[in-house]
Amino acid sequence: MWVLPEAEARPIIFTLSISQSFLLIPTFHFSLCFTVHKKKTFFVLFDFRFQSTIPMAQGDNGSSKSSPVTPYEEALDALSSLITRRTRVGDVNMGDRFNVLFEYVKMLDLEEAISKMKIIHVAGTKGKGSTCTFTESILRNCGFRTGLFTSPHLIDIRERFRIDGVEICEEKFLAYFWWCYDRLKEKTNDNVPMPTFFHFLALLAFKIFSAEQVDVSIMEVGLGGKYDATNVVQTPIVCGITSLGYDHMEILGNTLGEIAGEKAGIFKHHIPAFTVPQPDEAMHVLEEKASQLNVPIQVTPPLDVKLLNGLRLGLQGEHQYLNAGLAVALCSTWLKKTGHLEDTCLEQIHTLPQQFIKGLATASMQGRAQIVIDQQTNKETSNELVFYLDGAHSPESMEACARWFSIAIKDQDQTLFHQKPDNSKFSNEVVKMHHGEKAQQKSTQILLFNCMSVRDPQLLLPRLMKTCADNGVYFKKALFVPGLSVYHKVGSHALTQNDINIDLSWQLTLQRVWENLMQGNKAGRSINASSEELKDDIEMSASNSEHSAVFSSLPVAIKWLRDRVQQNHSTRFEVLVTGSLHLVGDVLKLVKR
Repeated sequence: MWVLPEAEARPIIFTLSISQSFLLIPTFHFSLCFTVHKKKTFFVLFDFRFQSTIPMAQGDNGSSKSSPVTPYEEALDALSSLITRRTRVGDVNMGDRFNVLFEYVKMLDLEEAISKMKIIHVAGTKGKGSTCTFTESILRNCGFRTGLFTSPHLIDIRERFRIDGVEICEEKFLAYFWWCYDRLKEKTNDNVPMPTFFHFLALLAFKIFSAEQVDVSIMEVGLGGKYDATNVVQTPIVCGITSLGYDHMEILGNTLGEIAGEKAGIFKHHIPAFTVPQPDEAMHVLEEKASQLNVPIQVTPPLDVKLLNGLRLGLQGEHQYLNAGLAVALCSTWLKKTGHLEDTCLEQIHTLPQQFIKGLATASMQGRAQIVIDQQTNKETSNELVFYLDGAHSPESMEACARWFSIAIKDQDQTLFHQKPDNSKFSNEVVKMHHGEKAQQKSTQILLFNCMSVRDPQLLLPRLMKTCADNGVYFKKALFVPGLSVYHKVGSHALTQNDINIDLSWQLTLQRVWENLMQGNKAGRSINASSEELKDDIEMSASNSEHSAVFSSLPVAIKWLRDRVQQNHSTRFEVLVTGSLHLVGDVLKLVKR
């Protein structure tokens, strides 16, 4: 049994905006933050900020027009200024950059706050976000106030900071953002410049979770482990290492051993650690690093589905049982070491507490094994355009994605979860597909793909194609598109306009790899890529081949898909979107508009 913590004082934030509609008259943004608790002193944080307006061209009648910059957009512009345009490799010593983080922590007076936080720290190549999501959901269902920091975001930067399972609201984000940004701006100099984008976000997460007085902070490593910004944590409660594989090799190393060494950098003296079954080369390094620090490390098996009492995991895919097993171990250890769990509970390997089961079954995460029905076409036609989204971007995760997609499209009675905007937040809406007219529809599978140029499509696409083929799934067409978001801006400015001069050389390379794979797949099923439902208006593409097409932008590709649905009423289009979380996020932005 666990003992629930007493209620703690928590900041409450009020925002007052007083706007003037006249040109060049500033808007005042006023934030008030204070703590309410019996027998405790009130703490008040005042944040005054001017909101400017941007002058626009005069109207036809000579009147002036202005487009106000909202307080949120102003903050995102400031955040965007921290995105460096350096390449990710070899331009700066990672150790030096990491050590500067401790200077920032001092500037923000976060040393004591971080030392008191009860943190679960998770690194790995695949499954970090899923494991953290399961972990947060379990502990929240156990009655604890949770803080979850993950990356990247898909639609809104606030997705990275979740309190009790909900992304932080704009008002609180603004108050905490400017509290950190202004202090760092005041105290940094040429020798210690402003932190980079991710470093700032990690510092902001520590500030938010400390000020919100969460009971547990679940911190997902951004990249690697040893030099990651989240690794300023010196005394976590427990650490976890998810599945390891080949990714970010230009930074972490070219062998599994080197990669494992970087991930093991989150190990701390005598702090327990858990991992999942790993390749021998990686496991050897993890055990060696653990031994050097006297870290008790254990390997957790995949969760036994019988422990869910007939329920399903909230995150789809067979690989999620591996992540769920690790999450259960992390939660059990956290509860024990913080005094909330009796030792005997850890020995009950044949049952799970009901709160654990509910947490595992209700966990949710955008962009991982997510199914979204395109509402625009669904309103206008009897058939459907369905997007199957998974941000897989490593060879191993490609296989897992392919297995999930193959099972999902064959399950005619599955429940489709898709989300719709609700006052800038997203609420889950469930759609049940029944046998009948739609079950009798012909279905066509299409791949929508992009990946970063640092990744090797010769490793990604063959694994995807083969795994799908092994499960009897064959793509009628593969569509390759450039990224829609730019990487030096966040917020609404991060979406680029259509540009006829955009560089498509990388997408053409992806297309060549795919066409070569299709031509070499003679032993497989003979595929008629020139299906009638895909013939029309392919001239919308920048480059059309027998089995694939390159589009100049994602919106053009989405329009082409919607046009196909309108013109083929007997066909259900099932589109797998994968290769990049950025691509998945861009699709969600367009489909949910």
